[in-house]
Amino acid sequence: MKNKHLSNKEIKQLNQQLKEFYNLDNFLNKKDKTELIEDEFKLITVNNEVYFFYHEEKLIPTLKLIIKNTFLPKIIIDMPAVKFIANGADVMRPGIKGIDTFEKDQIIVIVDETHQKSLAIGQALFNSKEIKDLETGKVIKNLHYVGDKVWNY
Repeated sequence: MKNKHLSNKEIKQLNQQLKEFYNLDNFLNKKDKTELIEDEFKLITVNNEVYFFYHEEKLIPTLKLIIKNTFLPKIIIDMPAVKFIANGADVMRPGIKGIDTFEKDQIIVIVDETHQKSLAIGQALFNSKEIKDLETGKVIKNLHYVGDKVWNY
């Protein structure tokens, strides 16, 4: 495992990526202890909490961060789908009860319909309008879910 304290310049670069991908202005503070941890994953920690991980070189927020600070569009799934999503399954169209507006490949949060609890972070395989028009098939790729290795880090 490799820990690297990020410089102000590196934090500024991360903030630029966060602005571009998630429309977050100066999300990371230079006064916080921000580190890059390279282990099985590449993780960004802020004050020893995992905030982001890299998936295919793209910065993805963790569920623990999203539970505290929701800034992603969401998709609402029905209760029978919860156990599958919580075990890492991708989201299939029939299990969806509600859809925010988003583009293809955008990162979204998956929540349950009863409690609106964040269950997983996924990547849209279609835009929201296309998903609404579909009746079957896989529509969201599950990237990170409650209880996975990133969650337990």
